[in-house]
This record gives sequence, structure tokens and C-alpha cells, in this order.
Amino acid sequence: MAILEITDLKHPGVELFSTLTEAQLRNRMEPEKGIFIVESPKVIRVALDAGYQPVALLCERRHIEGDAADIIQRCDDIPVYTGSRELLADLTGYTLTRGVLCAMRRPTPQRIETICKDARRIVVIDGVVDTTNIGAIFRSAAALGIDAVLLTTNSCDPLNRRAVRVSMGSVFLVPWTWIEGDISQLHGLGFKTLAMALTDNSLPLDAPILKQEERLAIVMGTEGDGLPKETIANADYVVRIPMAHGVDSLNVAAASAIAFWELGGK
Repeated sequence: MAILEITDLKHPGVELFSTLTEAQLRNRMEPEKGIFIVESPKVIRVALDAGYQPVALLCERRHIEGDAADIIQRCDDIPVYTGSRELLADLTGYTLTRGVLCAMRRPTPQRIETICKDARRIVVIDGVVDTTNIGAIFRSAAALGIDAVLLTTNSCDPLNRRAVRVSMGSVFLVPWTWIEGDISQLHGLGFKTLAMALTDNSLPLDAPILKQEERLAIVMGTEGDGLPKETIANADYVVRIPMAHGVDSLNVAAASAIAFWELGGK
């Protein structure tokens, strides 16, 4: 392995962790060259176990023979950049939560047909842009029996650094990909669509007919405006979570956990 001491913020190679924005790391024009950043030893281990390819490590000196020692052994053919906690914070623009970052190669996006082939319960995330909510939805999906995640292209990238950290690596455990166009295309894969929305004719979440469906796509909308009207109109079911005290809705991450618990495979 090559352990490289950083003495200034312009050290060759560290731009992966400093000057590149999330959009530049993602590299939409050439997805096969895209990079994402994973934070904390625990989450890095989940990514490695899932087969993701590391490119470079950045860690505080004390972690080289500490929390990151096993990771460095597993990634013995990539550069390991190290320095003081203060210098690394200046480099990245934030204090490293667990003292270790790993730059990893983006995987090739999978086809919808591939990840949904054997799935019974999937979630479609429509226009959710908050990184914390994306991470929380993935964590609930992994824990509560959701087989795959589809995201509309106006949603937050699941491999955003903060989304990955909030998910505790769950983004590496549940197959996911992007979906373009109307969700009615999922009918061709054998799914009934279920829009989570408050309407006059919404079914309660515990309606028996929902659990009888062999394959369900649960569609979750944005934090503010909810799902588009056309998505609701074209759904096979429109479903609400019963509320008390006049509360009209829940945060999308909280709502997804409840929906997955009730309808997922667990």
C-alpha cells in the first residue's frame, strides 16, 4: 500500500475529496468514470462487502493502525492519504465524522427489468431531493423487506455522501436504479402501483386488498408537494396513513417506514 502524508491542500490526488462537487463526482456524461465518497469505517466495510471498487482512502493518522487498519489491508493497491484532523477538515470542508473517507467507483446503472425481475415489493421515490430523507428511506427499505428502489431522475442521488452516511450503507444492500417516464410502465413487469397520497377516496394503509397483491410498487412523493396529480390519477391504488389530532401528513422518511412495515416482506 502507498501511505501518503498530506502537507498542503494541493497535494496531487486529493482533489477527489476536496475540490470536486457532487455533480462532478457523479459525471453524468461518462457514468463509468463517476466517483462517490463513503464516510466512516463501518459504512466503507458495507460497501466493500457489497463489491464496490475503492479508488483512494483519506484518513487521520491515528486510524491507520486503528479503525481503518482492516480496510487498508483490504484495499492494499490504492493510495492512502493521511494527515492531521485539522488539515483534513480544511481539505474536505467538514470534520470527518469517523476520521475515514473512501472514494469509490460508481457502478454501471442497472436496468429496471433486471432489479425488478424477482421483486415482490418495490418503492418508487418521486422527486425527493433531501439527502437525509433519501438515506432514511433506503435504511427502512433494507430493514423492512423492500426488494428494490426506483428513483425518478429529479430525485437526490442515493450515492450522495450524506445520503450514504444516513442510510448506514443500506444504499449498498438494496438494488436500485433510475426510472424515467410514467410509472404505469411497471404494469408491464406485473406490478400494481400504489400512490401514497391524501385524497377523498384514499384507502387506509391496512386495507386487506393491498396485502393480497402479489407485486406492489409503493410510490412516495416529495417532502412538500407530494406526488404529481397525474401519478395519483394513474395509480391502481391511492393509500393514506390514518392520522390523529388533525395532522395531515408525515415526513416522507417516516411515512415510508410505516408503509414498508405494513406492506413490505419483512
